Amino acid sequence: MRSKFNILREQEISDSFSIYHLENQSFETSMPMRLRYNRIIFIQKGSGSLLIDDQLFGLTGNKIFLVAKGQVLHFQRDSIIGGYQLCFDDFFWEKAPASASNCKSVLFDNAAVNQMLPLLEIDFKEIEPIFQILEQEFQKTNYINKQDVLAAYVKIMMIKIANVNAALVDEYDSYEYQLYRKFYDLISKEFMLSHEVDHYAGQLKLSSRKLTLLCKRYSGKGAKELINLRLMTEAKRFLQFSTIPVKEIAYELKFLSAEQFSHFFKKETSLSPRLYRSNLVNIGM
Repeated sequence: MRSKFNILREQEISDSFSIYHLENQSFETSMPMRLRYNRIIFIQKGSGSLLIDDQLFGLTGNKIFLVAKGQVLHFQRDSIIGGYQLCFDDFFWEKAPASASNCKSVLFDNAAVNQMLPLLEIDFKEIEPIFQILEQEFQKTNYINKQDVLAAYVKIMMIKIANVNAALVDEYDSYEYQLYRKFYDLISKEFMLSHEVDHYAGQLKLSSRKLTLLCKRYSGKGAKELINLRLMTEAKRFLQFSTIPVKEIAYELKFLSAEQFSHFFKKETSLSPRLYRSNLVNIGM
């Protein structure tokens, strides 16, 4: 790619895991950052706002933000938060049992759906001690099986958060649900190669109709809708965090022409790519 994104790349962390207590952390100046790790931000108190991709959220207490690796995070100027920030990668997550992995899949595979979770007081009081214990354990000198202990606590937390969101459904371990998860993984890896449902259905040895029915069942959206959502997320990142021309964005996303890309973008947002980019000035980027 010839033009550079105006965003930072998150630095690597040891053992693919970290958790820190934020005591009135201020963001007088900050740059947008593309995440290398999944992130859970637990807000005990806060002010200001947080931009995740193109969605702006207010920072107030009793909230959890779930941000998936690859998303772009930007705390707006003069924002202040108190709480916890937990980061982990799939390498670390492999230590967790399957039951917790199902929760992670629901919460992070399509993170935009679960981006911000408001907490009732009873849920806040249950989840807060888990963050406290995790942070205390993380700060201890390394010992045998420390990573397994941290993974066990994260497992508990993930199940608690999934229950708060009422995200758990029956049949997580069913064959059909596993097919749906594989489809979502394929989109993440290959959305720049193909926009067609047939491409993914063929790899999963399903008909396009069957794949669409599975997607409707587990996400409420059809297979084509999920592909378009992934394309739109990346298109918005290009427009927001780079200066490359619309024609080049169309090329990167494998549209046949700039006109086809513009038609697609306007159909999804009611704005042309150029107008969408110009409107971003109004959110203080």
